[in-house]
Amino acid sequence: MSVTQIDIDEEALERAMALAGVRTKKEAVNLALRFYAEQQERAARISRHFERARHWGAVEDAERLHRAEKDTR
Repeated sequence: MSVTQIDIDEEALERAMALAGVRTKKEAVNLALRFYAEQQERAARISRHFERARHWGAVEDAERLHRAEKDTR
């Protein structure tokens, strides 16, 4: 753990603390950093899976099935 001094948007920090139910600024900042990192990692995994699916032709198959379902309604 390191000590860092930064300027933080106080209003955004207060909102985040209230929404997350945390009591300290440190908790709020650490929670936000973990949340952001997890979201970015998840997006990267989804993107890799989507590219693999496209390579295998699964995307086109899903689009074809979707169009077929719409046409039968």
